[in-house]
Amino acid sequence: MTGIDRLTPVATFCGDCDCGCPQLFVDPAAPAERRVVLTDDFGQRVQMSADQFASLVADAKSGTLDGVATS
Repeated sequence: MTGIDRLTPVATFCGDCDCGCPQLFVDPAAPAERRVVLTDDFGQRVQMSADQFASLVADAKSGTLDGVATS
């Protein structure tokens, strides 16, 4: 298995179309610092640690990122 085939899907953001919506995956074979994978609908990806992702989630829950969604 290589590439996206080895990723465990967690969430799809949007999902109302067939345009390659952004997705969240876990890559169990990746080093810990690159285990969480976010893909976008342009074929790009961001890899981060679970701690980095937890920080992003905490910022989203606290409202810190609300301005990004409305700009």
